[in-house]
This record gives sequence, structure tokens and C-alpha cells, in this order.
Amino acid sequence: MNWSISFEPLISWPLLALVLVPLALLALVGLWFRQRGGVLRFVALLALAAALFNPVFLNEEREPLKSVVALIVDRSQSQDIGDRTKQTDEALAGLQQRLGRFKQFDVRVVEAGKSDAAEERTETRLFGALEGAFRDVPPSRIGGAIMITDGEVHDAPPGAPDFNAPLHALITGNDHEKDRRIRFENAPRFGIVGKPLDMTYRVISTENEAGPVDVRVSVNGEQVSVEHATVGQAMPLQVTIPGAGRNIIELAIDREPGELTDTNNRAIALVDGIRENLRVLLVSGEPHAGERTWRNLLKSDASVDLVHFTILRPPEKQDGTPINELSLIAFPTRELFVEKIKDFDLIIFDRYQHRDVLPILYYDYISEYVEKGGALLIAAGPEYAGEASIARTPLMSALPAMPTGEVVEKAFYPRLTDLGQRHPVTRGLDGSSTEPPHWSRWFRTIGVQNPQGEVVMKGADNRPLLLLDRKGEGRVGMLLSDQGWLWARGFEGGGPHVQLYRRIAHWLMKEPELEEERLTADGRGMVLEIRRQTMADDPGPAQIITPSGKTVTVKLDKSEPGVFLGSVQTSEIGLFQVANGDLTALAHVGPVNAPEFADVISTENRLKAPAEATGGGVRRLASSTALGSDVTLPSIVPVRSSGEASGSDWIGLRTTDDSVLKAVSRVPLFGGFLGLGLLLLAMGSMWYREGR
Repeated sequence: MNWSISFEPLISWPLLALVLVPLALLALVGLWFRQRGGVLRFVALLALAAALFNPVFLNEEREPLKSVVALIVDRSQSQDIGDRTKQTDEALAGLQQRLGRFKQFDVRVVEAGKSDAAEERTETRLFGALEGAFRDVPPSRIGGAIMITDGEVHDAPPGAPDFNAPLHALITGNDHEKDRRIRFENAPRFGIVGKPLDMTYRVISTENEAGPVDVRVSVNGEQVSVEHATVGQAMPLQVTIPGAGRNIIELAIDREPGELTDTNNRAIALVDGIRENLRVLLVSGEPHAGERTWRNLLKSDASVDLVHFTILRPPEKQDGTPINELSLIAFPTRELFVEKIKDFDLIIFDRYQHRDVLPILYYDYISEYVEKGGALLIAAGPEYAGEASIARTPLMSALPAMPTGEVVEKAFYPRLTDLGQRHPVTRGLDGSSTEPPHWSRWFRTIGVQNPQGEVVMKGADNRPLLLLDRKGEGRVGMLLSDQGWLWARGFEGGGPHVQLYRRIAHWLMKEPELEEERLTADGRGMVLEIRRQTMADDPGPAQIITPSGKTVTVKLDKSEPGVFLGSVQTSEIGLFQVANGDLTALAHVGPVNAPEFADVISTENRLKAPAEATGGGVRRLASSTALGSDVTLPSIVPVRSSGEASGSDWIGLRTTDDSVLKAVSRVPLFGGFLGLGLLLLAMGSMWYREGR
């Protein structure tokens, strides 16, 4: 029961003052001058005032509210090390049992660190979970918080948290843990393909070792060297970037006896390989309307260094002009095709024919260049079917098709073959999805026989139009029409000449994204995404080896012709190995070198400052001599807001004085006959005294 008094005046306060103040002054004057009946008049005035003020006794029935206690449980991946999970489960069960004995506490259990979100999987964010637990709780009702964690908390404030209640931390693990880890000190994001990249790394030990340790260096899953490092010192490292695109540099050290975990015995760096400018030699032979199409395209590509020669004056043309008066530059045949041929990534013959500009032996050099990994593109016109065709030179061994001597002059729409719909060079060309294709017609096709390699485009009468072939370690492409310039000029709406020509050139120069058979994997958040590029109808499932060594099979579904996709949700962070057929790929899921594994030693230091600032404390669940998972829980004591909240073997949680009003009983003092009788008695006494 809660009794209180309240005034409910019968008239407004201003009117009440207007009536009582003059009467009170008269009564006080009578008392001052000791007039007869002054006391009775004053008492009658008090009775009248009490009746007008209408005092009421209130009896409130209240239900006390509970203090809210947050029990924050760390379920991050570092808690899976050793006996920490067992210690956490035992402590949670024991605390729930002890807190259940106190009816004044509302216990909220929040498990943090097991979300699928990448941020929460890579960092232990207990104070964010604590804020969420108290979001709907008034400050006066917060009783305190208890955290069960290994102490590796990445969002701990430097001082007290934003609530006025004790914070207690119970630390899992043991204080004699041992661990060794490796990390990159300096790892550039980009590197030039084929060039050494300077990096630095450091091996760190909890025992402040200073001895040597072997570090295995792997690039894209293949071990390239073993470095000798000194523990605790920054060590230099040079790695050659093997290819364009994403490259994974991995450092690994062996696990030491008694080491807590080997999860952080690896360090990963993701380096994007960038090619130096590709060097292309373009030789234009027979002048034609589309002579500058290839030149304009290649000059517009910032990644290409173009050397372009146009044969305007063949050797047999003798007009008597002195050599010193010619403004034409002599074709440097020996320099280009003997001395520096290996420096070029691609050679293009655009409507070129043999006119003794190149010695016949040089065609052998070009064939050898292709066999050893070079790239050759023949943009053929009518001269390819003539007597001076380069197919009649030693270059014929590198060509994917021989001419029949026929030149078909007939309008046609270039179309993709069945292979072309799956091939990355022609797959999804803009306008290819309709019939007829949404691009302009061409009017000339060069006839060939016995085409080798892959026919990805067809011309008039379904004749081969675009051939792509491999010769030894190199590649050869052949475009059997000189009408591509019609697309560039916008004839009948034009066509995707830039898209097609650029893809052809980059496929010949072995751009990884344009490989027919390619397997790639990438981590997006906590999802591993797999992409399989193939010319086959069904590549089959992909096999995944997780960082923990588990094997998972993932089905690959067709996304578009020649492309199959698959994905898998994972809770593990680290390097995944993906295989499909003879192809393999590596992918890292989650942030590289996540803070969750940067330091896995359990510690009291990170939570000590915020806990002590609130009057709480930090203690270990296992004693310093314990080798197992036995835990010792402190006693729980309800305390007032001004009392101590922590002791050597107990922790305190604050109780609240807040309550909920359930009902109110009203008892008017001057209500009914009692009030009327008291008022009449006072007035009658005053009247009686005045009448004498």
C-alpha cells in the first residue's frame, strides 16, 4: 500500500485565493489585536479552507518492475578453439540457473557472433549486441550485463558503455595459452604481370620468440618458395605475379607443439595482376575501304601499343624516283620479323598478300613465332584466294584453313554457329539473339576448305566466316571477309564491330576471361560463387574443399550458353579450393586476414577498462592452474544503485525502484456528513461565541 494526499479544490485556484486571502487577513488581524472570538473565527476559516481545498487520501496499488539483465554469449569462431565452447555452455547454464532464483531480474540471453553477415563472422561485436538487448529498456531498469567471451572483442569502448549499470565479463580459455601467427605487413593490391612484387610480412609469437622459422610461399595454390624468417622481425618478400586478374598469395608456417590453433598460421594477400601494354603489329596490305578500322580500334585501347605499317609501294614498283626524295618509310622487315618478333603479343595481316616485301624465309619465322606462343590474325579479302595468297607461303602451316580460290559476292547476315553461341569471343554479341541478327549485312565471303579449330561465325551459304584455332602454344584467328567496316560505318544500322574485334584480339592474346574452358570462384560476403565457362553441354558438379578440410559438392546450373553458375552459403572464413574436371580454382571467403583470427589468445585486457568504469569486473572462468574445462562461477548478489557491484567471489546486479500502477483508492477527508459536520461545528462555535 502506498498512501499519499492530494488536493482537488471545489473552485479554481484564482477564485479560491480571491475568497480566502481577504478572510485570512481579517482573521489574522483579529488574532493580532486579540479580539473576542478571534481564535474561533480563525478555526472556522481553516475549516472552510479545508472544505474548499477538498483534500483526498490516495491509496495506490503498484506492481514492482524487474531489472533487465543482459547475458551476452560470444559464439564467434574463436570460441570454437580448445575447450572454450564447453566452458561457455557450462557458464551459460549455471548463470541461467542462478539468475532464475531472483524474481526481480528479467534475464535476456543474446548470442553474438554466429550471424551469416560477413562483418559479424569476422569480428566479435559484443557491445553492438548489448546495445540491441537494452534498446527498449529505460535506463532506470537496466540491472547490468554479463558477457561470456574469450575477451577478443573488437568493438569494446575505451571507457564506460552507454548505460549506468555494472558490466561483468567472464573469460573463457586459460591464461597459459600459446600461439604463433603470421601476417602481411605490406601487401600491394596491384602488381605487373611477370614482374616481381615487393611485400613484407612478420611472424609473431606469444612467447616473444626470436628464432628462425620456415615460411612456405604459394601463388594461386602452387608453392613457389620457402623463405627463412626470424620470429618478430619484418621480413622482405618478392613474388612474381603470374597472370592478369585476381592472384592469391599465401604464406604458411608449421604448427608448433602445444600451439592453440593453426588457423592464423596462414596469411592471404589478394593481388590484381595488371598486364603491361600489349604490343600489336598491324600490317595492312591491299588498300581497301576498311583499312583504318583495325587501326582505329587498337589505337583507342589504352592497354595496346600499336605498330602499324601499310604497304603502299611494293618492291616491283619502280618509277625512277630517287630514294632520297621518297617520303615513304621503308618497311623494316628484318627488325620486325627477326629481331623483335618475340616482343609482339599479336601480329595482324589485314588483306596482306605476298609481294616480295617479306622474304620467303620470314614466313617460317612467323610460323615459329605462333608455335612458341605468339598470336596471329588474318583479316582476309579477295587477295587470300589469289595467286599471291599468303596461304602459298611457308606460313600455311600456321593457318587454320586453305583457300579454295572462290570469292562469294553475295549479301548475307553474319550469324553465330552453335559453337559460336557458347564461345566467349562471340557469345552474347549485341544483336545476335534475334533472327535475322540485329546488325547490317555483309557482301563478300572468302571460300576455304578443311577448316580447323572452331568455326564460331558463318557467312553466305553457311560458309565459315570466323575461325579460331590453336597452333602449338600459340593461337591463330581468321576472319574470312573484309566487310567488317560496314558495321563501323553504320551501314544499315551498323553492328558490334568494336565488341567483336576487341574480343578476337584479346582471345588471341590469351586474356583469361575469354578462355573457352575456365573455372573461377569468388567470395561475396559469406557466399562462395562459382562460374564455369565451357563449350560442353554439361560440366557436371563442382567439388569444394573448405578451409577446415571438408568436401562439398555443388551443382552448376546453366545461366546462358556456355556459362554455368553455382553458389554455396558458408560459415567458414578462409581459402576454398574448387575443382571441376581438370580445372581448379581458389577463392577466399570473408575479409582477408580477418580480425577474428588475428589474435586468438584469450585476454582480460580489452574488457577491463569498460567493466571497471561501471563498477563491474573481469575474471576467468577457469583457474590459472586448470588444464581442463572446469569453470568456477561467481555468486550473484542484487545490489542497490549506490552499493558496490563486484567482489572477490561475487558479482552484483542492480535492482530498480520502478513499478506499474495497477489501481488507486480515493478517500476524501471533507466528503460526506463528516466534512459537513466539521464545517457546521466550526461555524456554529464561531456564531455562538459572537452572540455572547
